[in-house]
Amino acid sequence: MAIELVDERKAGRLLAVEDRRVVGFIAYFVLAAEPHALVAVHTVVEPGHEGRGIGGELVKGFYAMAEGEGVPVVPLCPYAAAWAGRHPDLAPEAPAGVVAAARAQLEQDADLW
Repeated sequence: MAIELVDERKAGRLLAVEDRRVVGFIAYFVLAAEPHALVAVHTVVEPGHEGRGIGGELVKGFYAMAEGEGVPVVPLCPYAAAWAGRHPDLAPEAPAGVVAAARAQLEQDADLW
């Protein structure tokens, strides 16, 4: 069965859906300051679905979504950061100022996590 990625922007979730069931997600927020980066906070693959590449597909899709919107990704999630380190051709590094702004916004609003 194919995995479909569904962006639920208002909820701050990029969902991995298989057979109408959520099998994983990235929790994220949109940086308030320009350039409105997408900030990955946590990647989850539901129990029983690990080891199938779902996490990687989510992060790859997250970067593609950001590219389509013309904004950088700040991978504060350790999984997303590790994936980006292994795929620098698909995951351009965000400018240091954008990363600092994302960290500051997350510290100021714990509900983003």
